[in-house]
Amino acid sequence: MRFENQVAIVTGAGRGIGHAIAVRLASEGARVAAVSRSEANAQRTADEINGTRADAAKAYAVDVAEHAAVQEVGAKILEDFGRVDILVNNAGVTRDGLAMRMSVADWETVIDTNLKGAFNFTQAIVRSMTKQRSGRIINISSVSGLTGNAGQANYAASKAGLIGMTKSIAMELASRNILANVVAPGFIETDMTAAMMPEARAAMSAGIPLERLGTPDDVAGMVAVLASDLSRYVTGQVFVVDGGLVM
Repeated sequence: MRFENQVAIVTGAGRGIGHAIAVRLASEGARVAAVSRSEANAQRTADEINGTRADAAKAYAVDVAEHAAVQEVGAKILEDFGRVDILVNNAGVTRDGLAMRMSVADWETVIDTNLKGAFNFTQAIVRSMTKQRSGRIINISSVSGLTGNAGQANYAASKAGLIGMTKSIAMELASRNILANVVAPGFIETDMTAAMMPEARAAMSAGIPLERLGTPDDVAGMVAVLASDLSRYVTGQVFVVDGGLVM
């Protein structure tokens, strides 16, 4: 898999899964627009990539939930790079709580970031993809969007919504050779899981057939496959990366 002369946008690129995706695509030759709500986090990822390949990445700070701001950033990325070939909508937040007690603010924050944010960036970029008659849109969902999860009605709804949105745009854009797919991670090593007690981590791992948590690189590998010509006849599909947790 090589992405020379291709440009990738990765949202939520400042840490975790998004950081791993940005670094992986850059390692395969892509130039990367690293997007994060935090300017410092976005710049840290861009600097890491540029430390290996000069001028291969630029940092952009924006709240993906803000439609007008995303349209401006999308236009800036197109101005800076000249094109976009791969869009990875990864930015996401959680505000967990039982549905009966969940505040409207917590509901809206999660939906606006996880679902509306993906819509915002897709809308900012898709016209340029249609003009070049090629592109890949990869949305990062979650197994919670497939199964639900107690205490995460807002998060599960946002991730399930991403699946429906992806299938719809896959239908709309297929005639222009723009492929849209979903990656749904399971339990992945993050800052939060790293802080868990060993017993809790062991219990979590025991419920996974592969008996371990996934890594951000596991997710990044699937994204790289979907962004490449290896998947040129694949669109509107959901790819679960969970060690067998959901079968």
